This record gives sequence, structure tokens and C-alpha cells, in this order.
Amino acid sequence: MQITPQTMSSARVLVVGDVMLDRYWYGAVDRISPEAPVPVVRVTRTEERIGAAANVAYNIVTLGAQASLLTVVGDDEASHQLEALVAKTGISTYFGRDARLKTTVKLRVIGRQQQLIRLDFENTPESEVLASQTAAFETLYPEHEAVLFSDYGKGGLAHIPLMIAKARAAGKIVLVDPKGDDYARYKNATVITPNRAELEHVVGTWRDEAQLRTKAHQLREDLNLDALLLTRSEEGMTLFDAQGELNVPAVAREVFDVTGAGDTVIATLAAMLASGASLRDAVPVANRAGGIVVGKFGTATVNFAELFAVQQLS
Repeated sequence: MQITPQTMSSARVLVVGDVMLDRYWYGAVDRISPEAPVPVVRVTRTEERIGAAANVAYNIVTLGAQASLLTVVGDDEASHQLEALVAKTGISTYFGRDARLKTTVKLRVIGRQQQLIRLDFENTPESEVLASQTAAFETLYPEHEAVLFSDYGKGGLAHIPLMIAKARAAGKIVLVDPKGDDYARYKNATVITPNRAELEHVVGTWRDEAQLRTKAHQLREDLNLDALLLTRSEEGMTLFDAQGELNVPAVAREVFDVTGAGDTVIATLAAMLASGASLRDAVPVANRAGGIVVGKFGTATVNFAELFAVQQLS
């Protein structure tokens, strides 16, 4: 089917998962420290962006669809800054708060257009907050065509099996960006989107495409998934579904920064599916979106005009 700005604007996606605040400190690097053999960065500019599940939701609204964001944060400076940034995007937010939780912050120091170091600040949410998130989920998912779980392994999705079961029983499309080695948690989802390293961590390495095909389809059947979408960096993507495989080559363009590319891929996939597209029609579009976003610095997004202008030129 033809996806238009009008059909996209009616699509509603509920994003559930871990959020974080991405901080960037940019500076000049003119010398090496006399204290240790490391560069001295004279910070000249700072920037803050929304990351993880928040970035997924931002990608969805940038495409012109509607996104709601259900998550758990602390009651600290970072959480309030994150909420203020999200409030400017058009995302409908549902933040669970716990004063004992440290909102995840990733601080990247950039010098000469290169990331020199990343500092992470985080801990794990309390079970009480996760339980309240599940209650909020039950009121939200009926209002959306698709539910997207963005798992960054920070503890915000402790009850994901129950949430998947409820959404699928109601006929919702369920997408999961997985993390870790316990994929049984994602059983009965519509589609999961591991990258190469993540899939290897679960099914082991493969010697050739035939063995990959066998392992991917076995995992798909074990988890009762409609499909498994493997993102393969410079090799593009492969969709494994009941029809077999769909290979989509990478879009040939200069790679500047892969930060957040997976967010863009699954966000585009969710927006397309919620708009009524089939998985096999949505995957090439998601692949193009990933190809565009890696040409931008940091966690970035793609808008509808950018995405479908590429389609018209290709």
C-alpha cells in the first residue's frame, strides 16, 4: 500500500522501555595532559538529546506518526531535563518516578569530531515502579495500533512477557528491540530486531548463510514470532518469516555515526506497520531510514520527506 503523510499521521505507536539522557560535550583538543597520556579537551559547547526509548518515540513523531512513551525515571536533575526535552517533541509521555533510581545519562566527550570517551551514570529501577508501569500499560495499549518495546537492559522491562501477551491477545502489532541472552521473554511478539552481535549471543555463530537461515528460523519458531529482522550493518538487513527470507542491501552512503541507528530502524518499522503496511513492504523503508541516519552525528532522526525522497530517487 501507498503510505502518505495522512496515513502516517493516523498511526499510533506505544513505546515502552528504558530511556536515557544523551549529553555531548564538544571541545578543542590542542595538547596532551602532563598528568597522563590523554588529550586535554577544552569544552566550548554542550548539547543534550533524548536517548534510547525516548529517541525511538522521537523518531516515530518525526516521521509524522503519533507516539506515546511509557517509562521509568528517577526524580533527579537528569529526569527533569529529559522530561523537558521530550515535552517539546509532541510525544505523549507517561513517566513512572522513583527517587531511588538514578536516571540513565550517557555523557560523550567529543574532540576533533571524534568521541574520546563516554561516561555512563545509571542504576536499576525498583520493582514497585515496574509494577505501576504495568498497570499504566493496560490503560494505554488499547489506544494504539502497535506496541514497541525498546529494551536497553536497564531494568525497565521486567514485566515484558505479560505485556506482550496482553497486547497480542488484543490483536496489536508487537515489536521488540531485544537485549541480553534471554529471548524467551519476547515470546509471541510480532517481530524482534536483533543486530548481528545480539543474535550471535543467543544462537551462536554461523559458518554460512545456510546455517544462519536454519538458526534464525528455529529461533523464530521457538519464540512463536511472525518474523525476525536481522540488521547487518554494511550487509543491510534480512527478514526471516513464514515465506522464507527477504534480503535488503545496505543503502550506499557515507557512515558518520551509527549511534541510534537501531532506534531509527525499529521506529520506522513500527510507524509503517501501524500505518497499515506489511512487514515485507516496511523493511526496505526502515533500511533506508537507517541508511540516512548514520550520515548524521549522534542520536538523530529522519522525517517523512527525507525518507520518501530517497525512495523516489532510488
